Amino acid sequence: MADLLLSSPQNPRIKTLLQLEQKSSERRRTGLFVVEGQRELRHCLAAGLEVESLYWCRELVSADFVPTPRSFEVSRGVYEKIAYRGSTEGVVAVVRERRLSLDDLPQKEHPLIVVLERVEKPGNLGAILRSADAAGADAVVVCDPLTDLYNPNLIRSSIGAIFTVPCVACTTDECIAYLRRHDIRILTAQLQDSHPYYHTDMTRGTAIVMGTESTGLTDTWRRAADAHICIPMLGQLDSLNVSVSTAILLFEAVRQRLGQE
Repeated sequence: MADLLLSSPQNPRIKTLLQLEQKSSERRRTGLFVVEGQRELRHCLAAGLEVESLYWCRELVSADFVPTPRSFEVSRGVYEKIAYRGSTEGVVAVVRERRLSLDDLPQKEHPLIVVLERVEKPGNLGAILRSADAAGADAVVVCDPLTDLYNPNLIRSSIGAIFTVPCVACTTDECIAYLRRHDIRILTAQLQDSHPYYHTDMTRGTAIVMGTESTGLTDTWRRAADAHICIPMLGQLDSLNVSVSTAILLFEAVRQRLGQE
């Protein structure tokens, strides 16, 4: 199978791969998604996910690349058709998804969790996952998502962090119940009735809850909060990109926790 060269974009396997890249309905129907790039694929495999098939271009892969039994060589033209970007080392894989629930999250003494309500931009979620990985966060929970967790833009912008940080999609009510059950403090990032983030204890079990840039958090989260926090804005604008704001708050938690050691 590894010796078979696929040179036509009309090949059924290539058409299926493109459908998975382009349509969330197809990803949901099949339980499959697409991973592009050797770095992202390494994180995916390290997380224990199953590769259904792999497509590689001889002109672009590294010298030490070894085709697997479920791999297909593709021509340069076909690879350029299926790849989102050129610098992905000539590898695209179709992977079987593994959906986690809240009960699958690791149970730690003082967890640090990022909660995102109704996130709509895959690039923002990908960037937040990178920050969560860098800060050693225990999970990212996406409540009532408007984008699926295996959107190719999300995977690409996270550079594989979607596989290194446990990520769960659920409803707001399910998330609040989980946080209450595990005695995790809810800190909502909002402008109204809030205190500077660096005056708030984040050394205990903490959930940092972020809303959309356009509308912020719903009243459900504001009522559920144990504390309302904000990032002081000293210029003329009143908000930051949600991924930037999340990174600031995550690394405040890191600062406080390292200070305890």
